[in-house]
Amino acid sequence: MNLSEYRDQYGEQGNSAPGWDAITARLGAIYGAQEPRHWGTILKAMVGGPDPLDGISAYECRNGERDHLHFCTFGYSELYYNEEAVGKEFSRFGFEMTFRLASPLPPQEEPLWVCNLFQNLARYVFKSGKWFEAYHWIPANGPIRVDYPTDIVGLAFVIDPALPTVDSPHGRVEFIQAFGITTEELSHLKAGTRSCREIVEGHRLGNPMLVTDLDRHDN
Repeated sequence: MNLSEYRDQYGEQGNSAPGWDAITARLGAIYGAQEPRHWGTILKAMVGGPDPLDGISAYECRNGERDHLHFCTFGYSELYYNEEAVGKEFSRFGFEMTFRLASPLPPQEEPLWVCNLFQNLARYVFKSGKWFEAYHWIPANGPIRVDYPTDIVGLAFVIDPALPTVDSPHGRVEFIQAFGITTEELSHLKAGTRSCREIVEGHRLGNPMLVTDLDRHDN
């Protein structure tokens, strides 16, 4: 899409969000007419809000493996009308983040802690200028959910197994999924005795969607 086509398609729509629309279209191709849960910031980051991500959506996923909530962020990529972003190879950081949380469907509580986790990860990325790619990992400096007795204390990152890359008007957007890792797995990663790829792919054999279960413990 060139600049003229971009202006014709999006420039007369007021406050259009071509990047956001591209992400929701990709999710819609999987979840159809399902209306996701959505948590948006009151004051967007572009106008000085404290949270770097403008929104987080969660879809109910029943794929025959394990019921879970499938979260997706809005904010790492270029979301809104921006002529300077047209035709770039990657849209801003070039990804949005996803997370699959084992949960009864419909969920029994609002998983607001996931939104806080996402915003904290985004603060790290926006402040450091570093981003996540497949088989990167990061410690959480404690349980990823502080008010729950879980041994999940870090995150590994993979390409989301069900969300293909989007070619948005602002460039490519990949979907990088976070997967929870235990204290023992984190110790192996820190010591270099197991690789992130080895740990993740070992889980994928029995958990192909890499759903994070807060009740998982090492055997």
